[in-house]
Amino acid sequence: MTRFSPRTALRRAAGSLAAAGLLAAASLAGAAAPAQAADLPVLAIGGPAETALHPYPASGEPPHSTLGITINNPSEDEEDEDYETEFTVTFDLGGIVGVADVAVEDDSDCKVTGTKAVCTDRGIWAGLRGIDDLLLTAAEGSGDGDTGTIKVTGQSRGATFTPFTTKVTVGGADLVMEELPFKEQTNPGDQQKAPITFTNRGSRAADGVLLGLVYSRGLDIPERYSNCEYAEGGPDSRGAGWTTALCSVEGSFEVGATYTLATPLTIEVTTRAYYDMFVYRIHEDSAAQRTAQRAGAPFERGTGAVLKAVPAKTPAKQGPTARGGDLNPWDNQHEADFRTKNTADFVAYGDKVAGAEGSTVKADIGFRNEGPAWIGYLRSGENVATLDFTVPPGTTVTAKPDRCRAVTAGGGYREDQKSPAPRYICSTSMTVQDGGGLDLAFELRIDRSRVGAEGAVTIRSPWLQEPKLPFDPKPANNTAYLIVNGEGEGSDSGGTTGGTDGGSGEPSTPPTSAPDPSESPSGTTRPSESAPSTTSGGGSAGTAGSSGGGGGLASTGSTVLIASGTAAAALAAGLLLFTAARRRAAAQHA
Repeated sequence: MTRFSPRTALRRAAGSLAAAGLLAAASLAGAAAPAQAADLPVLAIGGPAETALHPYPASGEPPHSTLGITINNPSEDEEDEDYETEFTVTFDLGGIVGVADVAVEDDSDCKVTGTKAVCTDRGIWAGLRGIDDLLLTAAEGSGDGDTGTIKVTGQSRGATFTPFTTKVTVGGADLVMEELPFKEQTNPGDQQKAPITFTNRGSRAADGVLLGLVYSRGLDIPERYSNCEYAEGGPDSRGAGWTTALCSVEGSFEVGATYTLATPLTIEVTTRAYYDMFVYRIHEDSAAQRTAQRAGAPFERGTGAVLKAVPAKTPAKQGPTARGGDLNPWDNQHEADFRTKNTADFVAYGDKVAGAEGSTVKADIGFRNEGPAWIGYLRSGENVATLDFTVPPGTTVTAKPDRCRAVTAGGGYREDQKSPAPRYICSTSMTVQDGGGLDLAFELRIDRSRVGAEGAVTIRSPWLQEPKLPFDPKPANNTAYLIVNGEGEGSDSGGTTGGTDGGSGEPSTPPTSAPDPSESPSGTTRPSESAPSTTSGGGSAGTAGSSGGGGGLASTGSTVLIASGTAAAALAAGLLLFTAARRRAAAQHA
């Protein structure tokens, strides 16, 4: 099964998902500090609040745990990004002498010398990125419960860093989530039971558990439990359309025991479902873990019954134990995909504008999703659709939305993006909500007055060779028109005139100009409908947020936990470090 958050997302940004929902579950990112030097960005070092180690074995090599450290640049100004500046991250290992040993991968950019590890990397850009992991094992002679701290600092001529401290403990709980056999192919109105079940395979009992649930817009869990708190749209930058629930379940969850919910959850497929995700994970409950998974998003407590977990098998009785980290956090989570038989009607709209020769007019064009389904390519992160605009003859585009790019008359690649073009294509994000869409404002200069000059406004697939939207049963309304100086509007009215209505012209089929292979890679197929990245493009004249969809744990895409706005994936967001490390750890523990 394809995991939600690709490694590359971690290297470039948190979003999505990628993923910051899984990041929220796996780590506590350091908070940014006020700027300490003029013109130098302040980067926050972050990572897990605590890392648990398997006790040193009586024979054989001790299994290792990974310590993943992140660097976060809170700046939102992409023009200030620096991809070349070198920086170093230094780990003071003096606090774990006798507790843990540290190593790195053979191809790592990190080096361990005595009680110090130094990682060298380059590239300071806005958003979240990771550095190479450290490999931690319990030191020979250490005992269960031994603990120490690692202090992490950074240095660069191009930035300052906030320090970070993480705790390392020998022994701990190891909560393993059982994968549930959900039915993937569904219909609106279907309900499935989710008897979430987990086992503690660690060396100590878990003092309470934190159950995290993230589900995309087409799914619902009707019951709002009183020991759960809920966030809509966040917290991990997945954009609108995700719900995150964090449920604190009390009890001592013993070593070797398996537990299940006293009453299974009900997963409901709503009338707006199409391609959706449900993410469920388990961690030992603690203030640090709750803070990490909230990721700064606002949560509201439920008012229903109390969600409880009961033993599915009788555990061996053990004495009280101290709370610790999870020995293997990469087996704490599973993701389920739902593919619902449903449709969405994308309706294009044009405009009518008028002006004298030489005047500039503003035209509002776009489309609306009349539903019933929301559409999101949550796993692939591909754009849902493309708005294809042909410029009316006799006019020149003088201003366009940032999310739109100029192409040739045949729809092919055009290197020159500054001078006027005969045609523009504008991408949506990876999700488009029911009732949402895309609103775009263009400015055009009327060079030659013609009565009823028109340009087509077509909402189509991102693939020029296959323009049909696979989910849209009404292709006739996928095209509208921008009409300039239509009959009775007066071509000599002068001045600048905005659009006068939200639709124009009779429907027609998409443009029939010959496909240009350079518009998309040869052999490229339609998105794989699997899940969240963040909203693409988007300028002052084009919007796709609440109206057009989110980004992904926003925008479960490719929008979890999962997804709360990062938020959202989301607990999403676009979900990053967690997935990459989980895969690596799984391979190493196999």
